[in-house]
Amino acid sequence: MLRSVQGREQNIGDPERNALSMHMRAFNQNPPCEGIAGVDEAGRGCLAGPVVAGAAVLANGFSLPGLTDSKALSAQRREALYPQIRSQALAWGIGMAWPWEIDEHNILEATFLAMGRAVAALQRPVELLLVDGDKIVPGHALHACGIGALHQRAEIKGDARIPAISAASILAKVWRDRFMTAMDRRYPGYGFAGHKGYGAKVHLEALRQKGPCRMHRLTFRGVRPETAPQAQCGLPGL
Repeated sequence: MLRSVQGREQNIGDPERNALSMHMRAFNQNPPCEGIAGVDEAGRGCLAGPVVAGAAVLANGFSLPGLTDSKALSAQRREALYPQIRSQALAWGIGMAWPWEIDEHNILEATFLAMGRAVAALQRPVELLLVDGDKIVPGHALHACGIGALHQRAEIKGDARIPAISAASILAKVWRDRFMTAMDRRYPGYGFAGHKGYGAKVHLEALRQKGPCRMHRLTFRGVRPETAPQAQCGLPGL
């Protein structure tokens, strides 16, 4: 989940802001799904693997019973909804930022980059981008993905309230889980298929025994070597 001020719009001046405010009042009274894209991420708190974002534009009249936040669903239910979302969505996209990009930029900036890539993958004009959490995607992240300024709105707990964000949440979660299961075969011994890169006890033990692999986020605590405490005095034994 991302942090900022709910309801903030990006890169607009006062005249445009007034026009957007009038537009949004009408939009909120009868919101057409086909102009809205939802975006959400999965894997932000992991020690290994990419951070993955999903984006989705749902058609008016979609039928996706049980659609909600991916974290509230069983893996079986998410897998069942995944192909239904892809078949019913007017557009959907997946974006990811690799572990080495996370190490280079930090996890928040990498998450923004993954979200920008997911939105770019829609290849469809969007009137409004709804972002799960309370932070919109900054302009520099959109620009890096070839996207101009977008009207955006941050939605706290939007993954449980707004269908387009719920759909994006499921897309991101299922895609990432499948990816980490594949990485378990490429990098055996870490248990990626089970914990999906989170800091489970078995994962931490494997890191102690084997050290990190290419999928690990080397700047994350639990992966990076801990610095030994410094002695208070330079004299041995004191």
